[in-house]
Amino acid sequence: MGAEVCRAVCADEDLELVAAVDPFHVGTPVSHVMGAEGPKLTIAATADALIEAGAQVAVDFTVLSAARENLRWCATNGVHAVVGTTGFTTDDHEDLVATFTRSNCLLAPNFAIGAILMMRFAEMGAPYFETAEIIELHHNDKVDAPSGTAMETARRMGAARTKWARDPTTKFVMDGARGAQGPGGVRVHSVRMVGMVANQEVILGTTGQSLTIRHDTTDRTSFMPGVILAVKRISEHTGMTIGLDAFL
Repeated sequence: MGAEVCRAVCADEDLELVAAVDPFHVGTPVSHVMGAEGPKLTIAATADALIEAGAQVAVDFTVLSAARENLRWCATNGVHAVVGTTGFTTDDHEDLVATFTRSNCLLAPNFAIGAILMMRFAEMGAPYFETAEIIELHHNDKVDAPSGTAMETARRMGAARTKWARDPTTKFVMDGARGAQGPGGVRVHSVRMVGMVANQEVILGTTGQSLTIRHDTTDRTSFMPGVILAVKRISEHTGMTIGLDAFL
């Protein structure tokens, strides 16, 4: 994702890539990581390189433990943060609201525009169906389950409908066969598979009918229009924002 972000920023005539940070690839030319011509930059060890380069916005696609530290740094140094890392808790959200006073922060579980619409459509449909389940399918290197997108979808659906039909299952032949009960009582199933990138299916059912809302990505470039949009508009949204919806 970091390489994709670098390529996307370099390809946009309104943006300039001024620094890249990855403690595991210090000194590597950014153009080598991108697999294309780019600015004559090498990957830095710490976020201090952003200050030295005069960066206005930092994009974070890391892991939760690193992202927490990165966002504290951004808030302290007045750098806007566009964040695709997931797993933040309610306590994290409260902390970010309190700390981002000099700059702004966006937490987005998904930057694909189609995924944003999928979540919105599922939220709109939830009041009209008594049952609903989510199946999220990702590549085999994704370490967390369920995905942040699935959790946010379930949360929004649960907020739109507070009561679902009773689950009839009384006998489990195998533990976990019915997935996990997510936010708002919506069951979530996670698939990890070679050959996939990121996909999600929301299935809603009521008397005599069902509705399936599905979003598929075939390449990580699908997230880049949303990332670029967020980078350009982050300065307009004061404090901490959750979800790309507010930027659309």
